[in-house]
Amino acid sequence: MDIELKKTLSKIANTVRELSMEAVQKANSGHPGLPMGCAELGAYLYGVLLRHNPKNPKWLNRDRLVLSAGHGSMWLYSLLHLSGFNLSMEDIKNFRQLHSITPGHPEYHMTDGVEATTGPLGQGVANAVGQALGLKILAAKFNSEGNPIFNSKVYCLAGDGCLMEGVSSEASSLAGHLQLSNLILMHDANKVTLDGFLKDSSSENIKMRYEAYGWDVFEIDGYDFDQMDEVFMSLQQSQKKPTLVIVHTIIGKGSPNKEGTHKAHGSPLGLEEVALVKKTLGLPEEDFYVAQPVYSYFEQRQIKQTAVEQKWKDLFKQWSTAKPALYQTFMQMVEKKIPDSIEEDLRKIEIKSPIGARISSQCVLQTLGDLLPQIYGGSADLSSSDMTMMKQFGSISPGSFEGRNIKFGIREFAMAGMATGLAQTDMIFPYVGTFFTFSDYMRNAIRLAALSHIHVVYQFTHDSIFLGEDGPTHQSIEQLASLRAIPNLHLIRPADNWEVKMAWLAAIRYRGPTAIVLCRQAVPELSEANIPYDQGMGRGAYILRSSQKKLDFTLFATGSEVSLALDVAAALEKLGKAVRVISMPCWALFEKQPEAYKKTIIGGDLGQKVSIEAGVSMGWAKWIGQDGITICMDTFGASASPSDLAAEFGFTVDAILHRLLK
Repeated sequence: MDIELKKTLSKIANTVRELSMEAVQKANSGHPGLPMGCAELGAYLYGVLLRHNPKNPKWLNRDRLVLSAGHGSMWLYSLLHLSGFNLSMEDIKNFRQLHSITPGHPEYHMTDGVEATTGPLGQGVANAVGQALGLKILAAKFNSEGNPIFNSKVYCLAGDGCLMEGVSSEASSLAGHLQLSNLILMHDANKVTLDGFLKDSSSENIKMRYEAYGWDVFEIDGYDFDQMDEVFMSLQQSQKKPTLVIVHTIIGKGSPNKEGTHKAHGSPLGLEEVALVKKTLGLPEEDFYVAQPVYSYFEQRQIKQTAVEQKWKDLFKQWSTAKPALYQTFMQMVEKKIPDSIEEDLRKIEIKSPIGARISSQCVLQTLGDLLPQIYGGSADLSSSDMTMMKQFGSISPGSFEGRNIKFGIREFAMAGMATGLAQTDMIFPYVGTFFTFSDYMRNAIRLAALSHIHVVYQFTHDSIFLGEDGPTHQSIEQLASLRAIPNLHLIRPADNWEVKMAWLAAIRYRGPTAIVLCRQAVPELSEANIPYDQGMGRGAYILRSSQKKLDFTLFATGSEVSLALDVAAALEKLGKAVRVISMPCWALFEKQPEAYKKTIIGGDLGQKVSIEAGVSMGWAKWIGQDGITICMDTFGASASPSDLAAEFGFTVDAILHRLLK
């Protein structure tokens, strides 16, 4: 590498150190260690390697960098500022402050150049694997000879902690299996964790582990620009496998008294140490100082990056003219177009009854696969049980990405993290499936997807004790309440074929994550649910049946218990009682309705309010009050037939009547 370029990159690296440690110090909060230890790596990535355009951060064929070790956010913010993204010096100074675009950990959609919401360690690796898989899918779909519409790479910086978290192992294993040759994982190997030295808690051979996954592995000195250039340029020109680059670094490098120790990890260096760092590195005393040559270098690089994007645009224009049909599909995926007739199309799907809601959903997916080229799905080794397979399309396999079904293997956490990465391509609408009780494995990834407003669907099946003989290890009890507690997540528990169809319509229209929770056992089709979307599912809750007399009882129910509620209502009416039945498939949607609508559903004198749902009672008091009656599961289930379980736990008409009339 040219010696003058190396001098410039060294200046950039020291600027990253200064901005990072000073922003952390000013906030009196943060992690200076990674930004200082990886400063040279960052200077090389943003100063030489990455093919992107800071003035158009959503260019579809950009290289992407995911900071899995999100605690090192000032490393990323410093580099985004210097390289010309929309992140000012004032933003740097407002690190970790209220309403700033430089929060403690990077947040997707908040800050230009941030490719994933990271912080909980390891998940960024899964996001990066999902992004790399998504780009492979798009390349297989749209690239033609001489027209590489998609040929970018995904880079991910992970720390020792990221690689200890199990989710990174799951995701890395699948990446190796699929031969994702556009993925480069950089391991910040500084041998220090928050509590002390890595050797206190880990002695594994990372190189051998990743080679066993089927990855190529390189090792470099994190301060040798020639080594970086040799490895990364060779990968840019020819990469056959996902690749791990072990970057040997020193945490907090440049700090005379704290480098190489956990003291540089999770707290500010202190004013005296900051002054010593500046003196050691030959930096001016001025706070947040950036030398003009550093800005000038990136301004020149910006001109080159704009030219690279323009060359791609010219190629894309030629391709769109040569491939008009493929171009139309491309634009439908980019613009996330939904056919105007989609509600009608869904309502026309013929589904027999009675039938399990999971099978209803699979029928819907076959139609959606034809209507929406952007929809891709997969399962954690359960597609024959959770019914996620789009039968008319093939499956993705090692080195082959033309299919629309993804076999994630028994890797629920990684599956959820990868689904987020697939959605972050901005062209793929992913859904993933497993048994509802295994949503616990996925919960943190679901939480980050909700925080990031990721458009993804989680299809959960076997949703209650009524899955039967598999017993309490597989029978969901607390999961409905647990997922309903996550802000921005729409949890929908449909009652029959009609509600399943409209649940998918709700998920398609909502630009955020949706959990569709489905029963295994057969349930009848409800004529009362055969109403337009904006009168039923689109409202989140609606009246299925109601007496015009003064109400004695109002029954609230979701999912498979809605038909039970209707049966209970019929029995009560035979006894001369006035009853209303409310289907409440999505609490979150109902809470978004105008107050006037809510009053028509739950306002006035409702008589005795009763909830019927085969999950914990938690949350129902909001709708039925403290004096309401909950027909629920506040204990674990048992291994038995569904009919025996219904009798044992009080989910029969006679048992409920006894509760209500005693």
